[in-house]
Amino acid sequence: MNITNLDDPELQAIAERLRSADATVRRIAVLSLGDLADEAHTPLLVAALRDDAPAVRAAAALALETMENQTAIEGLAVALDDADAQVREAAAHSLAELKDPASAAWLLPHAGAGPARVRAAVLRALRELRVPASAGPALAVLHEAHAAPDATDAIALRREAIGVLGYLKHAPALPALAGLAVSDPVDEVRRVAVGALAFATADADARNALEAALRDASWQVREEAATALGKLQQPAAAAALRAALDDPYWQVRLRAARSLGRLRNTESVAPLLAALDHGISNLRKEAALALGEIGDAAALPALERAAHDPDPEVRKSARLAIAQIGPEHGPVRDPAHGA
Repeated sequence: MNITNLDDPELQAIAERLRSADATVRRIAVLSLGDLADEAHTPLLVAALRDDAPAVRAAAALALETMENQTAIEGLAVALDDADAQVREAAAHSLAELKDPASAAWLLPHAGAGPARVRAAVLRALRELRVPASAGPALAVLHEAHAAPDATDAIALRREAIGVLGYLKHAPALPALAGLAVSDPVDEVRRVAVGALAFATADADARNALEAALRDASWQVREEAATALGKLQQPAAAAALRAALDDPYWQVRLRAARSLGRLRNTESVAPLLAALDHGISNLRKEAALALGEIGDAAALPALERAAHDPDPEVRKSARLAIAQIGPEHGPVRDPAHGA
């Protein structure tokens, strides 16, 4: 490796260490270059990505996280397929740190072809950049036939493609996302697909898919569906969310209560009042907050009782709900705290 400007004594010392036969010394030299954060040193760090020692390659990949130029991004994209997992993870991390949307032009060629793990890492980086051009390769992933759809790399690829499409709110992807939300063989893929559907505020098919996901075998998928239905702001979803208040998992009930509050559906008051007596305090808190958002005065007697709940967060939520329903009722005095 050569450093062009050897007038600087610090660079002279780094240059000497980069030529060392000791991998530890070379690694420290790479770290020193990274600390300088000078884009002029990008070729040296990219060259270090080909070092014989995995630790040196990983250090170089991490040092490149601040270098937003084509040389750095192309080098990191190649490192995504390194034989060493630590190097791959470091390269993926650095690409995910990209902030300039212009970097997408160098990433996009790697999103549509190549090993699944490489494409997944590239799509993860593109997701943060929110560049419309990334929708094409992401949507193509959802239409691909995978020989082993439950393989680790294939799962990661579908998950990251879904993330790109959800971030972009890409309407043409809705049919594919709805299909994955109810039929993908992997729980985690169904969960992220459900979450991505939350942007489809006027789409009845998306709502139908989310309501179906409320009956999924995985409680994490049902939990995500209950959250997404609230974000859709479609009143027709209230009935399915009320049914979810009887879910065996309190985490699903909690999200359903929160979403019912967002929908402000008065038919939901009675089941939310029942949730005020649940043994899990977090669910009681969410039920109280939802009742406040709905604003039905019929909830006041139960909220008055909840304002003396043993849990301080439930008491606080009940008092806030009472204030929302009608200022004349005011925050209820908490005898345990004198306010």
